[in-house]
Amino acid sequence: MDELRRMDLNLLLTLYALLTEKHVTRAALRLHKSQPAVSHSLAQLREHFNDPLLVRKDGKLELTTRSRGLIQPLTEALSSLNTLLGAPQFDPLQARRSFRLSLSDYAARLVLPSLVRFVREHAPGFDLAISQASRDAMLTQLVDGELDLALGVFPDPPQEIQIETLFVDDFICLADKTTIPERRGLSLKEWLDRPHVMVAMRPDANDEIDRVLASKGMTRRIAVALPHWSAAVELLPKTDLVLTIARRAVGPQRLLRGLRQFSPPTELHLPKIAYQQAWHARKDNDPALTWLRQAMMSGCNSVNEDHPT
Repeated sequence: MDELRRMDLNLLLTLYALLTEKHVTRAALRLHKSQPAVSHSLAQLREHFNDPLLVRKDGKLELTTRSRGLIQPLTEALSSLNTLLGAPQFDPLQARRSFRLSLSDYAARLVLPSLVRFVREHAPGFDLAISQASRDAMLTQLVDGELDLALGVFPDPPQEIQIETLFVDDFICLADKTTIPERRGLSLKEWLDRPHVMVAMRPDANDEIDRVLASKGMTRRIAVALPHWSAAVELLPKTDLVLTIARRAVGPQRLLRGLRQFSPPTELHLPKIAYQQAWHARKDNDPALTWLRQAMMSGCNSVNEDHPT
């Protein structure tokens, strides 16, 4: 007990945030404290443990051997204290939080309107900051603590990233109707011979379609690569371009005037698209984020009812 009397227990919360975030600014955001206050606490912790705890390497902060050994007992101790003290029940109507989300304009159109309406009614103190990034960038930002929640397709996430499927979509093709036979779509050869539009955050992205083609020893010509789902549809009229896209990404029917919608060549056997939300395991016990994830899932259940696959 002598050691406990020597330390402010609030420092243990700061230590946990610093060791899990490995970033002073992110730890400050997580603790709702200023960066100078957290830096001052880090100095006190270094003195107490007689160890630097976090050292800079290649431009990033890394844990020392001593601090790595502290994570498990610290986690267990804080969990026990939280159980002992009985944290008050989470009340979304009273809570104030800011969340950082990353999602494409495809997901923004599908899930954001209902989510925002639900949040404004049931958790008016929640603020949402939305960004857009590639799949790899989103996973990196989740690991680094720069994002609270990411929406996308994550076929092989890191072990510490948790995922939950929100809805399932499938692929359709779109092209100018004057260039497509009326009673059928395109054969595989015809489809491969056409120039394609690809929606991706990076022009060198290797998406689900291209991975299927690669497994068959095939490639397609990407004539236009862009990051905007809705704009991609508007590129097609009066061109020979083909767009293979998630069905629910098509948007308002007015965009389809002059276009023909048809199924991808059956020989491709394109998979269904499991659209997911992803978060870091360190946030599993965050009641506010858990509430937001449940609200997201609830909103996507209505998406499933409105857009059955």
